[in-house]
Amino acid sequence: MTERSLADWLAYLEQLHPSAIDMGLERSRAVAQGLGLGKPAPLVITVTGTNGKGSTCAFLASLLQEQGLKVGVYSSPHLLRYNERVQVAGVEASDAELCAAFAAVEAARGETSLTYFEMGTLAAFWLFQQAALDAVVLEVGLGGRLDAVNLIDADLALVTSIGLDHADWLGDTRESVAFEKAGIFRSGKPALCGDLEPPQPLLEQVALLDAPFFLRGRDYDLSIDAHGWSWYGLNEQGQVLRLERLPLLDLPMENAALALQAYALLNLPWREEQIVRALAATRVTGRLDRRTVNWQGKSLTLLLDVGHNPHAAEYLAQRLAARPPRGKRLAVFGLLADKDLAGVVTPLLAEVADWAVAALPTSRTRPAAELQAYLHKRGAQVTAYIDVPTALQAQCVQASAEDEILLFGSFYCVAEALDWLARHAKGEVQDGFAG
Repeated sequence: MTERSLADWLAYLEQLHPSAIDMGLERSRAVAQGLGLGKPAPLVITVTGTNGKGSTCAFLASLLQEQGLKVGVYSSPHLLRYNERVQVAGVEASDAELCAAFAAVEAARGETSLTYFEMGTLAAFWLFQQAALDAVVLEVGLGGRLDAVNLIDADLALVTSIGLDHADWLGDTRESVAFEKAGIFRSGKPALCGDLEPPQPLLEQVALLDAPFFLRGRDYDLSIDAHGWSWYGLNEQGQVLRLERLPLLDLPMENAALALQAYALLNLPWREEQIVRALAATRVTGRLDRRTVNWQGKSLTLLLDVGHNPHAAEYLAQRLAARPPRGKRLAVFGLLADKDLAGVVTPLLAEVADWAVAALPTSRTRPAAELQAYLHKRGAQVTAYIDVPTALQAQCVQASAEDEILLFGSFYCVAEALDWLARHAKGEVQDGFAG
């Protein structure tokens, strides 16, 4: 029998379970026991939240790696390659490593049916267990309480923000979302929250577990001005730590602040030079991802962001307003059908002069005609295109060097754009988005 390639495995995983999402830990726990999976590293940090999970995980990994620790990071979804989801010491898992991990999970699961995400999560844990790591940083896929990542007891559990998304699974109130996300907290272990107003169910869970609680605005916080940002927080002994006049970052500094508070609790060296270096080096593709590209003799500025819910759109709008282009801002936009169209579009109407909308390459997409009709009704200048690459090319045609092209609304939208850029744009250079 020919061994499966990674593409073969991923295709197999997609049809393995009758539904793409099937919340619950029973199936994954049974297979994990069969695999002999234990704690994947001496230090486990789990991160959930409506927005900001990816950049918070990236900041944490950078801070830990700066101290010479061997760190594993599990994140989702991926943009271009599944390998992006599993990193060891800053290097993506190879096809061969992932195939070996999937084969191990497949052998252990027997008759137990697992979803695509559950198989992938167990495979990541299996790889981490082989890698002799010092720490792992785990990004929750959906919610927290019933997510497969929550099989592992976290030494530190972080909630970045609490907003409305995935209502079919997490409920349509901030209270229901908070309850699900607080499910990653553990008895007596530090619980951190970056939301300034956490709903009562999260606070009740903290009290029930008697977990040391660190809340933004009370135990740690940040301040930002045009020249830099400052941070204060608490160490494990309750002493106040401060960092002043830090350089502005490309990624959300609110998430860097949360990562710093987590790092402050780990009894690791606290050297400002190392901390600044780790934060400044942190990059996450597709999140406030600003690039300059050369296309058909023109130098164009692009900004890619995977924001796809109202909370993310409001944050993006704030950052855009703080840094207007010299010319006009053009958008390329696609959205999934289960997302809040009005909530995503409204904050950005004032920041975008011209919209190019397109369907995404999935059956879950909103039709381009629907996006066009809604934006037209809101008074926007908008044109519909057959797909994201066509929409992006149209905006590149009309853009000048003074303009900026914003691509946002979905991981699918950014992935399509990245693929098009790799094939058609030359001399790509990453720029900063501090501001």
